[in-house]
Amino acid sequence: MANANIGNADRIARIILGVVLIALVFVGPKTAWGWIGLVPLLTGLVRWCPLYRLIGVNTCGKA
Repeated sequence: MANANIGNADRIARIILGVVLIALVFVGPKTAWGWIGLVPLLTGLVRWCPLYRLIGVNTCGKA
């Protein structure tokens, strides 16, 4: 992907964090706050983060 700004380690961490947060909706405290996990999950899956673009961060390793 030409616009990717999330590297592999960052991507894996985001996907894991997203899944864990979403799981909190169904187990644990069962609050709606777990749906915030959609943000890291989706950004990890598409390998693009709008916040990274705004602040000029790129963890892809590509120049």
